[in-house]
Amino acid sequence: MKKLLLTLLITMAAYSTANAQQNQPKQVLRHVVMFGWQEGTDAAYIKTIVTAFSNLPKKIAEVKAFEWGTNNSPENLNKGLTHCFLLTFNTEAERDAYLIHPDHKAFTKLLDASLDKVTVFDYWTNQ
Repeated sequence: MKKLLLTLLITMAAYSTANAQQNQPKQVLRHVVMFGWQEGTDAAYIKTIVTAFSNLPKKIAEVKAFEWGTNNSPENLNKGLTHCFLLTFNTEAERDAYLIHPDHKAFTKLLDASLDKVTVFDYWTNQ
């Protein structure tokens, strides 16, 4: 009886450990793009850029998630960067395919001299 109970406990522990590992979210690759505009840049132009960027995930299957927003930090440490775009990929190969995708290339051609600052930062998420 003790042997059976011990075997049952070991089996349950092994199942629990395997199940917990399966349920842990995997890492994803984040691609952060931040823009800052020259003073006086037309709001309609900025809206055109935001709309075009927002449409890329509909055109490029490698993008797994997308979000964007504007700076509202009270710390005033954004150094002129006002718009942030966050794209999620499962692999570096997906990110690389996005970078050379014709729709991404066409989007980058929309960016003109009104764009004053650009920062791009990619990272693997940590839990």
